[in-house]
Amino acid sequence: MSEVNYFLMKAGLDFFIAFGVVLGGSMLAGIGSVFLLMPPTSMMVNTAANLKIWAIVAAVGGSIDPMRVIESNIMEGHLSPAAQQVGYIIAAFLGAHMGTELVRLICKGTS
Repeated sequence: MSEVNYFLMKAGLDFFIAFGVVLGGSMLAGIGSVFLLMPPTSMMVNTAANLKIWAIVAAVGGSIDPMRVIESNIMEGHLSPAAQQVGYIIAAFLGAHMGTELVRLICKGTS
C-alpha cells in the first residue's frame, strides 16, 4: 500500500470517527434528556458543540502523541510526517464540524 493511500485511508477514518462521536454522543444525550424531562433539541445542540474538541482528540488517538510527532519531526527538519499529522487533525476537525452542523440541521437550529 502506498503512502498516499495509507494517508487517505487514515484521514478518512479520522473523519468518520470524529463524525460518529459527535453524532452518536448528541443523539444519546437527546434520548437521555427525554428521560430526564429536559428539552432534547437544545441538549443535542449543546452536547454536539461540547463534544467537538473531544471528537477530534479521540479520532487522532490522543492529545499528546500527534503533537509530539509534529514537534519532533519539525525539530529534525522532516516536514512530511508533521504535515501528515496536521492533515489528520484537519480531517478529524471536518468530521466533527460536519457532525455538529448535521445535529444543528436536524434540530432546526434551536439552541
